[in-house]
Amino acid sequence: MGEAFTVITMETPEASLPRLGLERQNPALLANSASTAPTGSVEPSAPSEITDEVLMQQYLGGSNAAFDRLYARHRQPLYRLLLRLLPRRALADEVFQDVWLRVVSHRSSWQPTVPFRAWLLRIARNRAIDTLRQARPEQSGESADALIESTADSDPTPEVALSRFESARRLEIALASLPESQRETFLLRAEFGLGHDEIAELTGVGAETAKSRLRYAYARLREALGA
Repeated sequence: MGEAFTVITMETPEASLPRLGLERQNPALLANSASTAPTGSVEPSAPSEITDEVLMQQYLGGSNAAFDRLYARHRQPLYRLLLRLLPRRALADEVFQDVWLRVVSHRSSWQPTVPFRAWLLRIARNRAIDTLRQARPEQSGESADALIESTADSDPTPEVALSRFESARRLEIALASLPESQRETFLLRAEFGLGHDEIAELTGVGAETAKSRLRYAYARLREALGA
């Protein structure tokens, strides 16, 4: 018997975020939380106090709501990271979905001693690297357009929209001009707030190398943006 395949639409505020198609074996897991009651409990009174690791353990125990909250916490910075690491929006969409599919399919490999964010980013980094090796390197404005769509407020004035578009485009061009290692280091810092040691561990370099890459990235971006 083949595995059941269910397309799950996750509620997101960003129209540009791709929808998730999640493969599942157990009907009790990964059902849309809007239509299926969670099998585990998540304390609603103090959501900010629940760590990623506790949510992941609850998800492993069968809580659909815990997965929803993990996804809600990390979807936006992860998608923005992929938009800027990959040359085309279509690739970012593909990798974004694949990362979450791998979170689901490889959930049993996560260890409670490993921060969920680090585990998620390692999956994303490996998939992005694999995709970059296969994709033809070319610049496209799609990523900047998607960034505008995913971060703009509702109904901005034309002046505000134009200013944001120009700023985002300049940032995209400046980021694209960075060496890959510096761009990755900068984005891990800017999007996820990782420290030097965390970046070093994730990228497999020494802490001093991570610091150096970040320093050079900031210097190059300031020069490119005239800051």
